[in-house]
Amino acid sequence: VSNAGGEHAGRQDNAAVLELVELHGADMVVVGPEQPLVDGLVDELREAKPQVRAFGPTKAAATLEASKAFTKDFLKHCGIRTAAYENFTAVDEALEYVRSLPEGRRVVVKASGLAAGKGVLLPETREEAEAAVKEIMSDKTFGSAGDTCVIEQFMTGPEASCLCFCDGKTAKLMPAAQDHKRALDGDRGLNTGGMGAYAPAPCVTPDMQAEIEEMCQKTVTEMARRGTPYVGVLYAGIMCTPDGPSMLEYNCRFGDPETQVVLPLLETDLYEVFVACCDQTLSDVDVRFKDGVAAATVVCAAQGYPEKYPKGMSITGIPAANSVSGVKVYHAGTKLSNEETVTSGGRVLAVTGLASGLKAAVKTAYSGVSKIDFVDKATQASKLHHRTDIAHRAIGKKLRLGVMGSTRGTALAPVLEAIASGELNAEVVAVVSNRSAAPILEKGRALGPTVVSKFVSSKGLSRAEYDAECTSVLVAAGAEMVILVGYMRILSAEFCRFWENKCINVHPSLLPKHGGLMDLEVHQAVIDAKEAESGCTIHMVTEEVDGGAVVVQKKVEVSPDDTAETLKAKVQKQESLAYIEAIAKFTKSSISYADAGVDIVAGANLVEMIKPACKRTRRPGCDADLGGFGSLFDLSAAGYAGDDVVIVGATDGVGTKLRIAQGAKIHSGVGIDLVAMCVNDLIVTGAEPLFFLDYYATGKLDVEEAAEVVKGIAEGCAQANCGLVGGETAEMPSMYAPGDYDLGGFAVGAVRKPNILPANVKAGDVLIGVSSSGIHSNGFSLVRKLLAKEGLDWNDVAPWGEGGETVAENLLTPTKIYVRALMPLVKKGLLNGSAHITGGGLLENLNRSLTDETDAEVSFHPPLTPVFKWMQQASGLPDEEMLKTFNCGVGFVLIVDADKAQEALEVLKEGGEAGFLMGQLVKGTGDKRVVVKCTLG
Repeated sequence: VSNAGGEHAGRQDNAAVLELVELHGADMVVVGPEQPLVDGLVDELREAKPQVRAFGPTKAAATLEASKAFTKDFLKHCGIRTAAYENFTAVDEALEYVRSLPEGRRVVVKASGLAAGKGVLLPETREEAEAAVKEIMSDKTFGSAGDTCVIEQFMTGPEASCLCFCDGKTAKLMPAAQDHKRALDGDRGLNTGGMGAYAPAPCVTPDMQAEIEEMCQKTVTEMARRGTPYVGVLYAGIMCTPDGPSMLEYNCRFGDPETQVVLPLLETDLYEVFVACCDQTLSDVDVRFKDGVAAATVVCAAQGYPEKYPKGMSITGIPAANSVSGVKVYHAGTKLSNEETVTSGGRVLAVTGLASGLKAAVKTAYSGVSKIDFVDKATQASKLHHRTDIAHRAIGKKLRLGVMGSTRGTALAPVLEAIASGELNAEVVAVVSNRSAAPILEKGRALGPTVVSKFVSSKGLSRAEYDAECTSVLVAAGAEMVILVGYMRILSAEFCRFWENKCINVHPSLLPKHGGLMDLEVHQAVIDAKEAESGCTIHMVTEEVDGGAVVVQKKVEVSPDDTAETLKAKVQKQESLAYIEAIAKFTKSSISYADAGVDIVAGANLVEMIKPACKRTRRPGCDADLGGFGSLFDLSAAGYAGDDVVIVGATDGVGTKLRIAQGAKIHSGVGIDLVAMCVNDLIVTGAEPLFFLDYYATGKLDVEEAAEVVKGIAEGCAQANCGLVGGETAEMPSMYAPGDYDLGGFAVGAVRKPNILPANVKAGDVLIGVSSSGIHSNGFSLVRKLLAKEGLDWNDVAPWGEGGETVAENLLTPTKIYVRALMPLVKKGLLNGSAHITGGGLLENLNRSLTDETDAEVSFHPPLTPVFKWMQQASGLPDEEMLKTFNCGVGFVLIVDADKAQEALEVLKEGGEAGFLMGQLVKGTGDKRVVVKCTLG
């Protein structure tokens, strides 16, 4: 134990760990290295300290790493794909086996036991294979680890490190990583413990990830069946072969440097995962990793490593490196000497960078490395060594393209030119067509004999069968991505699923506008809609036609004299440029959220911008802090302790009022609208609003605009005395056009069972009205139609208004929040019921609080305010239809006992509202009718 201090310093035995657990009162021990696991540390901990959680496998379970021979037999028993192999305990038999192999057959020779990661030899010839066997079994280079020798088939393909959390029953896989073992750039030089790593590894597809997780789950299940349940981290070494992922070996602990790129991607609290593994409750934990984020780590080593290297060098620049955004420096071979950090090993530091996309993560890591140096104290010379090409295999390789087309493939020609010039790091490996004479096939043949150019006949085949034939051609050619260029067939669901997120097409409009239309009808639709701009969209191909995520959009101006034909010509000129830009995005290690139009940084900036506004909404029971997975609320602190408390939920939106806000670019009030539409509904049940959550969805996140909306939501929560405890901001380019957004709100309140409303509603009760602040948030589809009919724009002066307000300013008056005015009536027991007048107006909301034994008679209605008078005149609607469409100036109706009406009016007045008598309840007909016996006037 290197950093324990005192008598325990430097000891490497189980007893030292047990003593330290006792000394420090530890609650959990996470066992890192493999040797203590194989030596039974977890077993001893469980026996001596059963109250202490031990994260790691028992000695029996650690056999998966301790014996490669055991593991190979185990994999075979479980039906887990692995290389063909033989185990040997006698050197003569092993040599005889090697000599019996066909000439040219390569093998891998392994020491079965623990060999500090060095017991795997890769001979290239039969003679080298024989020498490897002797080195392991006769020369005992790896000691007793070579008592058993494993000889297995040599496999080809990229290797990946796949770690999973295990609790003895469940395995949950982490993102795959790849590391660099060689000391020098270009994967040259001696083997090391690892000079860098990156994750997620692009070579492991989502399907492969699922298959690897299934392999690990099979392993955990079988280990449990054998009575040796596996708890801790299971590290699967995977070879990505043409036949699928194949298991190379298992390790029983976190790997270095893979851990430094995998764990920073973990979003779930690591301690929570450790506890779940120890308590066998991993299936109950949502183990989540950061979406759209990649990690890369660069190992800073002492010059000379892995051979002779200096120690005790001064390390400079660690604080500066840690100050770089996205950088974290991990210590390995360091120690403190006279309060100075100095080198004490070969691999000294690992500098990890996080960013959106692998290329950016690598750049971030190297930004951190540039701040660090190891200085030889004697010569003052710099003696830091690191590789400069971490992740080069993922970043530098050419993207292999398959092309499908039915016509000339005009847009393909510029793509091929960009590839030939080096502008695109890609290569076309196949061109497939459903037409034998399609000119696009000639373009493929012109690329040379290494490119597959093939006509696939659809005769006698179903759509799925035909697409399967095309897929087999593309896969056999090694295509990693498919581009559709003038392809005149609808693709099957099976094809779309197989090539999910790996197939793109072009549509001649700015999706999602005019999706589903084709060729000239698209351009005519743009002209008919009098749009100022059009263009083309490169999008992911999905089962929903033109419904996939937007990758690239190119715009053109629509002229007043454009025809469908001239607009088509303009757009077509942009299509090849759009293809090139889209393919360039894919030639990165991955397409990040930013590439797909989702700005993670903007989302983070929004959270920081709105935090102060949210803090204003703190109330007893919650702290209105943002950033967690869930929001906690203490009912007792809010005054709702006890068994008679009922939780009430309400949800709503703002509707097409948002169209006016977006058109006029006035966003501050719609947040208040959102809160009002939810919390006002809670009052009707007698519930006090406690907390609120929002959902903001947009095509392209405008931070300033979104912040204005959310600040309005916070203001609404402050007016309603409820905490704004969280929300979701969803940026979805393929779902919403630029500039569009939608809102959803969710309010939660509480009421004690005896106080639930409506209650005791009866004939003779009095109706009291409370005024609205305007149209509120309902009826705006009709409002917008009337404005168009009258030729009014958002910025025109409102013809019904006073003081020069524009149409938009007047109509965007926020919905009134009635909480502070009405909750005193609720708490005094003055209400028998109430109605929030929203969509459906007075006639279709008041009846929702009536009983079968009561009807409502409305004998008085306040005169229509100017905005409602204008709406009635412009629409020609009779009074009854107005009362079914708008609130008409009445935002809430209260139902009270006749002898309490005056007290209710006084309480309302104290709350800032002037209520007015509107009528009464009468003996009902069974239909819950609302009868209006007056005119709107």
